[in-house]
Amino acid sequence: MSNSRRLLSRLRDLIAHGAAGPAVLPELARTVASELVAEVCSIYLMRPGEILELIATHGLNADAVGHTRLRVGEGIVGTVAAQGSALNLPDAQNHPAFAYRPETGEEPFASLLAMPIRRGGATVGVVAVQNRAPRRYDEDEVEVLETVAMLLASLLPATAIADGFNAALSRRFPGQILVPGLVVGTVVLHGSRAPPQRLLADDPAVEFARLDAAVESMRRALDEMIAVSAPDPGESRDVLEAHRLIADGRGWLARVRDGVRGGFSAEAAVDRVLEDLRARAQRITDPYLRERLADVEDVAGRLIGALCGEAEVQALPEHAVLIARRLGPAELLDFHGRGICGLVLEEGSAAGHAAIVARALGIPVLGGVRGVFGAAQAGDWIVVDGEEARVILRPEANIRAIYESALAARGARRAERESLLQRPAMTLDGTRVTVMINAGLPLDLAQLGPLGADGVGLFRTEIAALARGALPGLVEQRDLYARVFDACGGKPVLFRTFDLGGDKMLPRQAAEHEDEENPAMGWRALRIALDRPATLRAQIRAMVQAAAGRPLSVMFPMVATVAEFQAAKALLLREAERAGAAGTVAAGAMLEVPSLWWQRDALCAAADFVCIGSNDLMQFLFASDRGSARMAGRYDLLSAPMLDLIEAMVDSAGRAGVPLSVCGEHAGRPIEAMALVGLGVTRLSMSGPSVAGIKAMLAGLDLGELRPALAGMRASAPDGSSLRDALAAWARDHGLPL
Repeated sequence: MSNSRRLLSRLRDLIAHGAAGPAVLPELARTVASELVAEVCSIYLMRPGEILELIATHGLNADAVGHTRLRVGEGIVGTVAAQGSALNLPDAQNHPAFAYRPETGEEPFASLLAMPIRRGGATVGVVAVQNRAPRRYDEDEVEVLETVAMLLASLLPATAIADGFNAALSRRFPGQILVPGLVVGTVVLHGSRAPPQRLLADDPAVEFARLDAAVESMRRALDEMIAVSAPDPGESRDVLEAHRLIADGRGWLARVRDGVRGGFSAEAAVDRVLEDLRARAQRITDPYLRERLADVEDVAGRLIGALCGEAEVQALPEHAVLIARRLGPAELLDFHGRGICGLVLEEGSAAGHAAIVARALGIPVLGGVRGVFGAAQAGDWIVVDGEEARVILRPEANIRAIYESALAARGARRAERESLLQRPAMTLDGTRVTVMINAGLPLDLAQLGPLGADGVGLFRTEIAALARGALPGLVEQRDLYARVFDACGGKPVLFRTFDLGGDKMLPRQAAEHEDEENPAMGWRALRIALDRPATLRAQIRAMVQAAAGRPLSVMFPMVATVAEFQAAKALLLREAERAGAAGTVAAGAMLEVPSLWWQRDALCAAADFVCIGSNDLMQFLFASDRGSARMAGRYDLLSAPMLDLIEAMVDSAGRAGVPLSVCGEHAGRPIEAMALVGLGVTRLSMSGPSVAGIKAMLAGLDLGELRPALAGMRASAPDGSSLRDALAAWARDHGLPL
């Protein structure tokens, strides 16, 4: 690190006696080339439109400055910017990515070392050195250029040219609804912290002491947040305790200590690890691993804050909407405490930590909104439409006015609906509908009382496992399920056994699923459980012990044949008999695989209850990937095939006297819920925020009028087309709130 210290000292002197802007960059390039015994040092800056422009050089033709441009992904410099990682090439001109630019005069130079300049996870430029002799630059030289890139990260953003025209244009982005809702607000960008000002340190012992103190301070702060986030610490620990464990992680902290040992300041060592994590996240395709990297990023960012002694965080503007590439759950709690009303993520999944906590907090979230972070500027107006799955950045005045008017009308309706929450869900003509909520953590169950919900129609037991990154042991499961029973206060709760595999995979499962071309239809859910009955028995035993004599309802996901269900039910009854609780358990099946519909009468004879999982059932019925943006909205629950299937299942369940429910996002949408109740479904399970709207719709619904109208609509659509428009028109004509 002596070379880094000497170079940094020279660069600091240069900046101190010059201007910290474009004027200093040519001399900076000359200094770097001299220190690295390189014949060329060039600096490229990211311009709007993902263009890299040569802004300073020592060794190439000076006339190329301001004229040589490469797109991200073009040439070696563009490749480094796209990948976010360095390239060390002994013979650059024979590399497949090499792009010849005659104006630079770089023909004589063979070897090249190019390093991305990153700030806040984004590449803002590239610095490169070249030599005539073919050679690979050694580790010390790579380390020195990495140090230069860190310093340039604090200089280049100030020299960037703002794209004023594009910054004023309205932009629309599609996304995935992680938590529904509608928000109009102003943009707050996540992760805008400035790079550390002190890069190198003379005394590693002092830096280790600072690092240890900051780690301890960060851990105490996380513990306090977990304690404050919910009255019962056990609720928060389902997700946040897993996050807290990352603060104790030895792997990434060991890399930080290596940086300090090499001569970096403590904050610079953390920043190096943080930027490397962000670069790795760009190259990882597995969504679970990306979620875990988001958690480490969160903790590393907190550690930098503790080291730099950051002042009290500034207040956010009113109606702030946070835009982030990735976000950890503790950061979300921070921002929630500061008053954000919405969240937009470039990444993120419904099973991710941030989404789990956001659902419990009632914050609307859209995920998978690609490109929005780079397009947005702090203070921009933004619309987060968590019903149509879109983000409108810098909306036109008339569009913003329409959304604000809709929000005002919703506020008035919300006040009316709140009066219905503590009343039973009842149609205008007196039909009682059981309205329950879907949950995945005890944290979700705080909604039960305020919403006046009748119970939990779907408790996703795999969420806690995904939050921890591993299957919990029997004792952990028993304690979790006992807390669920206690939180429900005697209201019914339907536990679904682990629905893992497909898009919900634990780290250790990945290798076992590598050969699956269609994981949604592969080895998942009950198929895994029946192949590994010890895991299923342990989960059932934990449920029986947690119930402690209280009624226990267990349903099995992804059932394809009645024989599979009977095998799982036999395990449940065996464990119940061992515990002397045979008379207190009920076994149910989820109807998600179309083959089971053809066995519906046999299923109703064997099951104590049936739940239609509308999301997967539609996916398999129409052979339409539920995660595909191109297929979204192509097929409809309100089309003839789905309505015919549901009606036949209602008939079979009714004749057998078996309770039938529908869970999933469709049950929480007023038009779909209206059609389901019209077909005879009187048990609906949905996300908590949907309960008020469904109760309000039911309160104005006369089934005596709907049923003949629905029959007429179905008769007039023999081609299998959707009845959505016809049902919406009927609802509007009858004054039903949609």
